[in-house]
Amino acid sequence: MERMTQQAPAKVNLALDILGRRPDGYHEMRMVMQTVSLCDTVTVEKRGEGFSLYIEGFELPLGKKPLEQRATEAFFAAIGRPMPGLSVTLKKRTPAYAGLGGGSADVAALLRLLREAYCPEMPGEELERIGFQVGSDMPFCVRGGTALAEGRGEILTDLPPLPPCWFILCKPDFDIPTPSLFAKADGAELKDHPDIGSMTAALEQRDLAGVARRMGNVFEKVLQPEARREVAYIQEVLLRCGALNAVMSGSGPTVFGLFGRREETEWPLEVLRRKYKQTFLAEPVKKF
Repeated sequence: MERMTQQAPAKVNLALDILGRRPDGYHEMRMVMQTVSLCDTVTVEKRGEGFSLYIEGFELPLGKKPLEQRATEAFFAAIGRPMPGLSVTLKKRTPAYAGLGGGSADVAALLRLLREAYCPEMPGEELERIGFQVGSDMPFCVRGGTALAEGRGEILTDLPPLPPCWFILCKPDFDIPTPSLFAKADGAELKDHPDIGSMTAALEQRDLAGVARRMGNVFEKVLQPEARREVAYIQEVLLRCGALNAVMSGSGPTVFGLFGRREETEWPLEVLRRKYKQTFLAEPVKKF
C-alpha cells in the first residue's frame, strides 16, 4: 500500500427531527443531511506494526482507542484479513464538537481509503455498515451527497442534489455535549418540527428557496439560554445579510446560513469573522 490521501467533507443538517427514544436507548431520528466542501485531509500509509494516529495540532487522549482504529479493525475483520501496520495522519480544518460531523467524516474517509487499497469490490452499503459499528453519522459520511437519514442515521435514502448554492458556517467559541442535548430533548415537549416531506419535494423540484423555508433543527429548542442567545445572534446576522435561512447544524453550536449566490456571502463573512474566528464559506459536495 502506497501513501494515500483523501478529503473528509463536513456535513450540515438541513433538517433535524427527533421522533422519540427507542427501547435500545438511542433516539429515532429523521434528518436531511448534506456534505459540504469544508473538509479535513486524511492520509494513510503502511508502516511498522499496529495502528498509529497523528492529528496535526492536537494531543490524543491516552488509554482510549480512537474511532479511526476501531473502524480500521472492523474493516479488516469484515474482509477476513489481519490488520497490517498502518499510520494515519489527520490535517484538521473542520471544528471539533461543532455539529459538523468532523470526526465521523475523518473515519469515513479512512474507510474509503482502506476499501480502495484492500477491497475495491466492496459495495458502498457494506462500507456504511462497517462505519455504523463505530458511529451513527458514519453511514452518511461514507456516502456523502444529499440524503434522508432515518433510524439512528443508518437508514439512508438518496435525495436530489441541492441546486447551486453557498453556505456560511459559523461556530461560536463554546462546545455543546451531544448527550446533554438528547437528555433535555427527552424531557421537553418538542414543537415546530421541520417539514421534511415538503423539503424533499422542494429538492425534487430544484427549488432552493423552498428547501430553505423548510430548514429546521429541534435541538435549537432545548439549548441552554446563553447558548440559545449566541445561536440566535448568529442567525440574525445571517438573515439580515441576505441568507435564505439560517439554522443550527446537528447538536451545534455551529450555525449555517444558506445563500443562492457567492457574492451574497461577502458581507456576512466579513461581519461574522470580526467576532468568530471559526467562520467558513462552503458549497455542497456530491455523493462519493
